[in-house]
Amino acid sequence: MAKKGMGLLFIRGFKFEQIFQVITALGKVWHIEHFTCANCNLPLGTKNFYERDGEAYCEEDYHKIFAPKCAYCNGPIVDKCVTALDLTWHPDHFFCAQCGRPFGDDGFHEKNGKAYCRQDFLDMFAPRCGGCGHPILDNYISALSRHWHPECFVCRDCHQPFGGRSFFDHEGLPYCETHYHAKRGSLCASCQKPITGRCITAMGKKFHPEHFVCAFCLKQLNKGTFKEQNDKPYCHPCFVKLFG
Repeated sequence: MAKKGMGLLFIRGFKFEQIFQVITALGKVWHIEHFTCANCNLPLGTKNFYERDGEAYCEEDYHKIFAPKCAYCNGPIVDKCVTALDLTWHPDHFFCAQCGRPFGDDGFHEKNGKAYCRQDFLDMFAPRCGGCGHPILDNYISALSRHWHPECFVCRDCHQPFGGRSFFDHEGLPYCETHYHAKRGSLCASCQKPITGRCITAMGKKFHPEHFVCAFCLKQLNKGTFKEQNDKPYCHPCFVKLFG
């Protein structure tokens, strides 16, 4: 800590007059010209000085040698100090590494030895939702090699949640069973339900075998034994009866 020279002592001889100026410091008495900074050797006089291991230092050299250094400017810290990331900083030099703004009430977040404000940290490093693209801050679902907000993990077409049911992957996106088969063209043209087994392809559409029936008598048809009229299939007798 800084200390002051304790004063001057004047001594007068009996037959001759001589004045000696001395300083009392560090528990000793010094000629004023001999009480110097241990580093720069400049006289300290009666100025404030700092003591370290029994030696005196001028204020500038003491801070230069012994004060903690700011991790940003490398200058000595002589007043308030911020300790973070195992380093010391001037308070006004500890700011977001991305935007340069000082940290607010949210504090800071660390990544690779750098400090970031909450917004920049989330923008740069938080996982992005595969649905909305925004940062994920809390619970998430991991699926299709991506992370999702729970409310964003829904069918891409109807936007209905899966609610514990299976989902189907089409080109890296989740779909309910109905819209998955719609994307793949495997919905029955009659009942609009997915076709997961045998199917009949006719009139550019797909049908469950039991749903490919005559539009008039509802008799089940085979692919090669029907007639088409107005985009509807008919058995041969019904076609003749209705259309000649």
